[in-house]
Amino acid sequence: MNIERIETFRVAIPLIKPFKTALRTVTTAESVVIKITCDNGIEGWGEAPPTVVITGDSLMSIESAIHHVFKPYLVGKSLLNYETIFQAIKTLMVGNSSAKAAVDMALYDCLSKHCRLPLYQFLGGAKNEIETDYTVSVNNPEEMGDDAASYIDQGFNVLKVKVGKDDIMTDISRIKEIRRRVGNKVKIRLDANQGWQAKDAVRAIRKMEDSLLDIELVEQPVPADDIEGLKQVTDSVETLIMADESVFSPKQALQVLCTRSADLINIKLMKAGGIFQAQAINQLAETCGVECMVGSMIETKIGISAAAHFAASKKNITRFDFDAPLMLAKDMVEGGISYSGRKITFPDAAGLGIRQVYSEGGISSGNSA
Repeated sequence: MNIERIETFRVAIPLIKPFKTALRTVTTAESVVIKITCDNGIEGWGEAPPTVVITGDSLMSIESAIHHVFKPYLVGKSLLNYETIFQAIKTLMVGNSSAKAAVDMALYDCLSKHCRLPLYQFLGGAKNEIETDYTVSVNNPEEMGDDAASYIDQGFNVLKVKVGKDDIMTDISRIKEIRRRVGNKVKIRLDANQGWQAKDAVRAIRKMEDSLLDIELVEQPVPADDIEGLKQVTDSVETLIMADESVFSPKQALQVLCTRSADLINIKLMKAGGIFQAQAINQLAETCGVECMVGSMIETKIGISAAAHFAASKKNITRFDFDAPLMLAKDMVEGGISYSGRKITFPDAAGLGIRQVYSEGGISSGNSA
């Protein structure tokens, strides 16, 4: 099974409502979509959104990496030698984790189709159904309360609330209003997106604990490179602390795990460079007795399907953040995972289960191998 052709095209889909965090505001989901075709007719799909403030990747840099680095190496290679191929993807370029992830997931789609298995079964098959949380963007307390209540009415029972954009007391007011609106039975997770410094984070989380706001976890409270500060927060509060932007690679995961700087790790394919590296991060965490979440950027159902298949395949992955496709004004993917409120199920079809991807511009022949 040799790789015969690699093609890419761009998609841009408006969001139903702007997505706001401490780092950015997104109104349109943009991505580079990749299709890899093998000489036996098997096709694999992948996706890479540009998330410059987190991964440093832009649309142009993703396309350049795929067509000028990965494609020359991959075309003509036998995918059955996939260990060698995935190791090469890891080392052919420094950084460019989103481009690596798009190529990686398309190759895993091909491999699991070749084995005639859904990808989650090919990778381990721990679960055949998972549940996602829903993200509340950072806005004024009243608007966030309205949004939270609306998501609960739609059947979600876990909210991921964005904070860290303003002062601590404003963030606490936001959480109090959300808790007032949704009651005590709903789980609330906070994501500060690196928005606090360590001492401020400790002060904010302790105030929330004293106010009995019952926060399940706080994600990435401090800047990504402040591992010492992350540990300070983890050691100083009772609430679980999750590392996100601090962990891109297995080596960074090992540093966080060895220093016990976080209670949990959020794995994202766009940070890890794909499923191959994500499995290594999860295995390290599991060895250390640390559970993982799998999350995502603002992606279409292509990237989210790949992340969900990976997440469902592993016992140690216990939390799921896959609401991005529900935020989009339209779905350009035929097949893939299915949503019923918060529940995500997987098709019986092999691979990602994606039958077709639609784009106004189609696949540009100028970008094919």
